[in-house]
Amino acid sequence: MKKSTLAPLGALVLAAAAIAPAHAANQQLVAVTAIVRHPALDAVRDGIQDGLKADGYTVGKNLKWEYQDAQGNPGIAAQIARKFIGDQPSVIVAIATPSAQAVVAATKTVPVVFSAVTDPVAAKLVPGWGASKTNVTGVSDLLPLGPQMDLLKKVVPNAKRIGMVYDPGETNSTVVVKELKEMLPKMGMTLVTAAAPRTVDVSSAARSLVGKVDVIYTNTDNNVVSAYEALVKVGEEAKIPLIASDTDSVKRGAVAALGINYHDLGEQTGHMVARILKGEKPGDIKPEVSTRMRLFVNPGAAKKQGITLSDALIKSATQVVE
Repeated sequence: MKKSTLAPLGALVLAAAAIAPAHAANQQLVAVTAIVRHPALDAVRDGIQDGLKADGYTVGKNLKWEYQDAQGNPGIAAQIARKFIGDQPSVIVAIATPSAQAVVAATKTVPVVFSAVTDPVAAKLVPGWGASKTNVTGVSDLLPLGPQMDLLKKVVPNAKRIGMVYDPGETNSTVVVKELKEMLPKMGMTLVTAAAPRTVDVSSAARSLVGKVDVIYTNTDNNVVSAYEALVKVGEEAKIPLIASDTDSVKRGAVAALGINYHDLGEQTGHMVARILKGEKPGDIKPEVSTRMRLFVNPGAAKKQGITLSDALIKSATQVVE
């Protein structure tokens, strides 16, 4: 009786063991890394999952998902890149320039999709904006600076000196600084910069601009966005308005932003990843940019920072943050 009872049980165990690898084999691994956690990059990550799901890839069914952030440390980003490559994923998704650079430097064979990278060419992720013919493609958060400076003039009409806190080691920020230095004089304005190579430097860098600038513009610099509340505190104390390039920062205290929605950017990235999972080669897919621009305004933040937004600007906004 004991033998007859155990035999079927043993067979079931063996059958389960045989089924488990088969199920795992049907799951494609997408490994996702970001340089740091903050609302904009978190929105990209969540959007990637939503984009994949819309294209038929669901975590736990036919998709295995792994995520790690580098806590703002390029050294950790390199460690994560090496670990992910060892995991042999179907695709590695790298969110933000430093993480993308770490992954691309570590592999020439594993498919890589970058996201939230302002200038992938300047960052040396791809040779140009055409199909790379390499293992890399992705979605950029590159924004035309002209419309953003026009918004800045609408918010602070008499602005002449534009402050910017940025990390000089982050390519997406140095590209913006260079372009603004060329653009602003033609608009009757000048750029005043303050370096914040670490997140903890953001507050002191912002304070160094007090008395020197009429407004502070922030791009998608990861150090700055990670410590945005510190920047807001300086803006409120010194009555210096903050204009952002990502809409999530408006919810955290910026006066206004004409930018992309980072969840939308993530969804766009997810669709691109799905194309690769279905068999396309990353080197055959041109890098993309987001074309959906949204205006967010925060009248309450404006009042705290010493200005009043016009009714026309508020009415034209996609979202008014209360």
